[in-house]
Amino acid sequence: MRDLLLLGAGKIGESIANLLHHSGAYHVLVADRDPAALERASRFGIATQMLDISNESALLESVTGKDAVISALSYNCSTAVAQAALQVGASFFDLTEDVETTRSIRAIASGARPGQIFMPQCGLAPGFICIVANAMCQRFDEVEKVKLRVGALPRYPSNMMLYNLTWSTDGLINEYCNACEVIRDGHRQEVLPLEGLESFSLDGMDYEAFNTSGGLGTLCDSLQGRVRNLNYKTVRYRGHQHLMAFLVKSLNLNRRRDLLREILEDAVPMTRQDVVLIFCTVSGVQDGRLVQESDARKLYPRTLHGAHWSAIQVATAAGLCAAVDLHFSSATPATGFVCQEDLDLDQFLRNRFGTLFREQEQPDVG
Repeated sequence: MRDLLLLGAGKIGESIANLLHHSGAYHVLVADRDPAALERASRFGIATQMLDISNESALLESVTGKDAVISALSYNCSTAVAQAALQVGASFFDLTEDVETTRSIRAIASGARPGQIFMPQCGLAPGFICIVANAMCQRFDEVEKVKLRVGALPRYPSNMMLYNLTWSTDGLINEYCNACEVIRDGHRQEVLPLEGLESFSLDGMDYEAFNTSGGLGTLCDSLQGRVRNLNYKTVRYRGHQHLMAFLVKSLNLNRRRDLLREILEDAVPMTRQDVVLIFCTVSGVQDGRLVQESDARKLYPRTLHGAHWSAIQVATAAGLCAAVDLHFSSATPATGFVCQEDLDLDQFLRNRFGTLFREQEQPDVG
């Protein structure tokens, strides 16, 4: 049985701990500085520990002897956790969407010991969507366009923003405020967040999508020179982008992110009644013909191991847990920095956690 340290017992951390614990293959220790969060995790019979990662010696002591450390903390904690993992030889996994943080972890990974990997950006986007996009590109002789669209949406939007909080507020603000990587006409570029607005329909529902940061993960690195155009946009119900652009750009709250977080968490309720929409379209040349292929999925909340989890909790936790599982079954590169797109899509979807990405029937009730 593998020994894992999971840092962070929030909404996503709790669901990760639940899945790994009930698999029977892992001994999971959940560490956090919030006693209430640890109490929620402990109700599943999971071992917990009070820990403030700003205490470097305490962090090192907790990581020592573990096969892997998983960070479900805010992105700004990942570099310190990765450094601790490097020192003790534990593999490292996290959920960050932050581009600069990932670059720091790649640099740390250059010192990895044999069998030790560093795999940030696990989860949904970045994460699963990168695995899907890369697998689809392999089916083309030439790739013209790759369009990735992902959204975690309330099933019953009832406020003016047509949105509810479903995951990390810091991560959401990062997406809406940081520069976005793309490939245009074969050249890597940065574009502005909350721009590139487009509208589309799927299964009779109307949506909008716009540029957000981080969703491509390392795909620009992996696909540069092979893809002419590549971009990622977040999906929302129509009208959301206009209101967020007012807050972030017109009121300049991109410069006052602590205030923006306070406003969002005070005014926008969270929900467990959500739906995750995953849409990837690739067009290019196959056998001399211009062809387009799409992969579209909708995921809904589930009850797993006696607990009800939102769709975004299930999707994010399943993405990370599958990555951990595949590493310990020798289905990832053996040492160093590992990209999400290094994972094989078929192996991922056959994995006990990856099967949760297979599209569900829409439930009758929320």
